[in-house]
Amino acid sequence: MTTKPEELPPVSRTAVGVAGLRALESGRPDRLFEDPYAGAFFRAGQALFSAEERGDGLGRVFAEQVAVRTRFFDEFLAGADQVVLLAAGLDTRAFRLDWPEGARLFELDLPDVLEFKDSVLATQSAEPRCERVVVPVDLRDDWPAALRAAGFAPGRPTAWLAEGLLVYLDYDEAARLLTDVTALSAPGSRISFEHRPQADRDGLLQRARAVANGSSVTSLWKGGLGGTAPEWLTEHGWRPETYSRAELAAGYGRPSEDPASGGFVTGVKNPS
Repeated sequence: MTTKPEELPPVSRTAVGVAGLRALESGRPDRLFEDPYAGAFFRAGQALFSAEERGDGLGRVFAEQVAVRTRFFDEFLAGADQVVLLAAGLDTRAFRLDWPEGARLFELDLPDVLEFKDSVLATQSAEPRCERVVVPVDLRDDWPAALRAAGFAPGRPTAWLAEGLLVYLDYDEAARLLTDVTALSAPGSRISFEHRPQADRDGLLQRARAVANGSSVTSLWKGGLGGTAPEWLTEHGWRPETYSRAELAAGYGRPSEDPASGGFVTGVKNPS
């Protein structure tokens, strides 16, 4: 039985809105990326949103962030031959990016989310460009065991992506997730996720909270590691590097309206 959009959990429903923003970006002549499947996801799930929510208020807040984030993470994953997407949601990188021969990409998310996703992709006759392995699992459960059972090779360097995830976890939950990632990561593995060094003073978060319907998203945020991600990674055997979203946006030809908008962190696993 196919999962209906209204059966998705609240956090997962935000992925439908993000897909809509990816579709809008893909339609721009100066687009930073192209996602040919994003529009199908939004059309399939747009009934989740009220007329007010389908307005441009919250979308305008997040449009630049989603465009820059997607492009940055696309570039981060380039050339990787073992990839794990944590809370993959409606990510379509397995279908739209070029991958090295033999690349394997693991998508971890709740069973209902992956079922909805695959039902929409089937209507588009989408074919992955790498070996795509779907792992239905709750990240609050023993997801490392599920990942290994699906064929993940812990001795092989891995590119880990936690896109749009950690903000929905509290500090302890985020640290526990990343501790599991660290235990599964061979030297040379890489990880990336959003980084907001100013925490609650972050311009993006402030603007989202100010929008009339912003509470539908902001009420779900727990903050993740806050501004301590680089320190956490260093303490756990990673070599971190941070990136300003405003500087990336300028480099992509999209000068940011909000310089205090956080950015991203990457880490490379040091030799043991």
